[in-house]
Amino acid sequence: MDDLLMIVPTRGRPDSVLAILDCWRQTGATADLLFAVDDDDPMLAGYREHMENINDPRIHWSVGPRLRLCGTLNEVATLNAHRYRFLAFMGDDHRPRTPGWDERFRICLSGGPGIVYGNDLLQGELMATAVAMTSDIVTTLGYMAPPALVHLCLDLVWMDWGRGMGRITYLGDVILEHMHPANGKAAMDQGYQECNSSEQSTADATAYYDYRDNGGLQTDLAKLRTLIEEVA
Repeated sequence: MDDLLMIVPTRGRPDSVLAILDCWRQTGATADLLFAVDDDDPMLAGYREHMENINDPRIHWSVGPRLRLCGTLNEVATLNAHRYRFLAFMGDDHRPRTPGWDERFRICLSGGPGIVYGNDLLQGELMATAVAMTSDIVTTLGYMAPPALVHLCLDLVWMDWGRGMGRITYLGDVILEHMHPANGKAAMDQGYQECNSSEQSTADATAYYDYRDNGGLQTDLAKLRTLIEEVA
């Protein structure tokens, strides 16, 4: 088993599995990869077909009740935090492009608790849309992102954590390309419509600002700073 697990919550896009696996091969990635699938996904049969036909010890699957992106990520991350040294997240619309990207992540995180992210060619250094962190962050907090969030603003929280810990690294030359409608690299499908609706944007923004400004962030940062002191 590898020491780095990349978690990919996915819904309605079984074709993304093959596209991501092609990136794994093209970049020589050795990290484990876990696709987290909803058991009510209308495209579940497509995912099941991949589960049956893909024979690779690095590839893992999770099928469970729909918890939305943040809920699914937290469920899978907390279950695996004690099995992996590093945990990572990317969307099913991210595509790693840089050979050895996963080893670069490992090197950056090998010095202790921290966060690293690459260049998604959309937000770049501004947001950690695809991220890796030491698993002790997840075990310390009990989640990989605040449970009040649904789909958006997770990347903002990861930036807040990393900066607040003084332990965040941006690798601008490590490309995990974000194939998104905002940069014309994907069509606007039902998934994008749902998670980027005005209602969802407002709900997640409200939850994020409440977490940031009303004590949640400071509580978590106090735990993370203690974690750094304990392992120093």
